[in-house]
Amino acid sequence: MVEVHPIAAPWGRFHLYSFLLDAPELALVDTGVSASAAGVPAELEKLGRRIEDVRWILLTHGHIDHVGGAHALWEATGRRAQVVISETDAHFLRSRRAHVEEALALRGPYVDAAALEAQKTAETLEAISGEMEPTLTVSDGEVLDLGGLQVRVVAIPGHTPGAVAYVAEDHVFVGDAAQCYGAASGFPGYEDPDAYRASLERLLALQPAHLYLGHPYRRADGTPFPVVLDAADAREALDGSLACEAAIRAAMNDYTPVESDSAYSPFEAAAKELGYRGDPTLEPSPFFTTLHAYRTHSTQE
Repeated sequence: MVEVHPIAAPWGRFHLYSFLLDAPELALVDTGVSASAAGVPAELEKLGRRIEDVRWILLTHGHIDHVGGAHALWEATGRRAQVVISETDAHFLRSRRAHVEEALALRGPYVDAAALEAQKTAETLEAISGEMEPTLTVSDGEVLDLGGLQVRVVAIPGHTPGAVAYVAEDHVFVGDAAQCYGAASGFPGYEDPDAYRASLERLLALQPAHLYLGHPYRRADGTPFPVVLDAADAREALDGSLACEAAIRAAMNDYTPVESDSAYSPFEAAAKELGYRGDPTLEPSPFFTTLHAYRTHSTQE
């Protein structure tokens, strides 16, 4: 039976998780940013493993806090590890600028775009250890052979267009595809509401015995889920993610943009209905990313 070891690291007000999949060919699922990746070799040593023996770096999606350490860790393996990501999200691995362009497209209309561009440009230089071409791109249904352990790729778009889950026996790694009631920001973030909901339903159908989230996402009462979710916690997290999405969808039904001096403009009415009182300008600002998604998708129920 395969073992999984969480590797945690802080990044600003966030907490990130990578996971060592202790397969015949060692694999790391997600990498954190440059700073957190620097601590991974020591964490592996504590487990009796060496970074030089890692043969796979499996990336659930392309956001900075999941791919930022990929280049450094790939280098640390002697460039022997295969760096895996979906082709849809691979541009985030290839280009720092892709992260800046994403931020400008999703949040630029609602904040100071020039300040956002400067902030994201600086962030990518600090948090992304290097640009690189993935050694392997994957799509839904593909199976990776980790020396005898079969890992299935399941497409779960919504948070990003190219998000994937990795399924190894009864372990399911989903990155940020199940946002529950948000993490540090107190609001879930996704780019496509319909795809996000469909992906959550697909994950529910897998009935995961062990579910691994990329951050300490929260329950409805604000308490965080554990690092490793058992079957009951996994069901609660996925059901909660669906319930939270439904509430946001309802608040955005018949949406009419209203410009105001509010920090939540033009979504002040939705923020009030949802009881959201967080700072919507703090990066990565999932409030604006998510409500922009409802504003620009026309398939609301």
